[in-house]
Amino acid sequence: MPDIVQKLWGFCNTLRHDGIGYGDYIEQLTYLLFLKLADEKGVSVPKDCAWQHLKSLSGTNLTDHYIVVLRKLAKEKAILGDIFAGALSKFREPVNLKRLISLIDETEWSELDVDLKAEAYEGLLQKYAAEQKGAGQYFTPREAIRAIVRCMKPDFRENPEFTIHDPAAGTAGFLIGAFEWMMKQTNGGASLTRENRKRLLQKTYSGMDIVLETRRLALMNLYLHDVEAVIYYGDSLAEGPHVSKRYSCILTNPPFGTKGAGESSTRDDFTVKTSNKQLNFIQHVITILKPGGRAAMVLPDNVLFEDHAGKEVRQILMHDCNVHTILRLPIGTFTPYSAGVKANVVFFRKGVKTEETWIYDLRTNVDKIAKRKPLTSSYFADFEKCYGNVPNVHPKTKRKESERFRRFTRADILKRDDNLDIFWLKDESSIDSDNLPEPEDLIASAIDELQSAVDELNDVMLILQNGNGKKKETKR
Repeated sequence: MPDIVQKLWGFCNTLRHDGIGYGDYIEQLTYLLFLKLADEKGVSVPKDCAWQHLKSLSGTNLTDHYIVVLRKLAKEKAILGDIFAGALSKFREPVNLKRLISLIDETEWSELDVDLKAEAYEGLLQKYAAEQKGAGQYFTPREAIRAIVRCMKPDFRENPEFTIHDPAAGTAGFLIGAFEWMMKQTNGGASLTRENRKRLLQKTYSGMDIVLETRRLALMNLYLHDVEAVIYYGDSLAEGPHVSKRYSCILTNPPFGTKGAGESSTRDDFTVKTSNKQLNFIQHVITILKPGGRAAMVLPDNVLFEDHAGKEVRQILMHDCNVHTILRLPIGTFTPYSAGVKANVVFFRKGVKTEETWIYDLRTNVDKIAKRKPLTSSYFADFEKCYGNVPNVHPKTKRKESERFRRFTRADILKRDDNLDIFWLKDESSIDSDNLPEPEDLIASAIDELQSAVDELNDVMLILQNGNGKKKETKR
């Protein structure tokens, strides 16, 4: 990790005494870092908001002027207004603001190569996610992202209208992962024409996030990668102009959890009315995919086995899309952000019915991810080899079954009552009394079951609320 990350993060500990928490610190750093980069790159900003003017001030003149700068920039158009929308100063002590400005000023950020300066900012976001309980919902482990992207191969050169979207963008990890993969395929962009490079940097990537501060972090993260993406602010599951847009490729990790439980989406284009956010995200992704478009979604276990609304959504998914691959992620994949979560990656393509689904079990009898045993690319090596090119898309491709990789026909899944929570390997830890599952793993399994029960009860309540216990009719 670059020294600048250690310096900037070390100063965060000082700021905590000024009442500035981890999240606030990253946010304030984003404002100042953008102004420094704008100064280095010659980006036009109002004269009295320029970096050189800001760093010349001190004392209360500095803190007072900083408030004015944030308020003024929030009214600007394009990326300026996007990054500074709703911006507020959290500094009480002028000396702390002055020190942070000096720290940022020590580095010529534009002279760092893209990977290095982006790594510095990503390093801070990762530290924030690790330190701040609950922040992991915005930060997907980068090794998991890279493996998913390598399988998806989101190449914008496939057609002139190719677009990549994340409806739960967080800090833009998936979008950046897709961009970094594309840069590797094009020798850092050197093999692209000027027109294609412009399209890649300005018209290929987009996302949406419901949290204003997180959207700001995503915009800054992308800017440090030289990508000018559109990140919409709002709820992807709500009505709005975003619902009419269509995309070629979707990479996403929708938020897990029960926040908002009991509330169903008001979207008219959702066939199944449910309070389960993950099920609604699946319906949303199906809607916004172009015909032939492909998606990879990180989803919790309960989505694969939940009855009632869960079963209905899976049936729609398999009818409207080719659900060709499911990857069962190792336990602890989201350590240290959300260590107990059990999750999967579901890969599908819109426009072709599911005839068979291949499942790769990267969980059973696999070492649990922990701080001392972090997630690395080696975990995904065999899966990526097995994944290959997707059957029914590349007809000549022949996948081969292995101990961990199995094929299940649509008829097989139907016999299981459309339950996709399929496993076949014997869990050695469950039969070896000296190697029983960890207590937190047993708790995580219990939580999955309880979550499924809560979701089903919420859906029953919604049915009752629709009038006399009769489910409201919806069109397919």
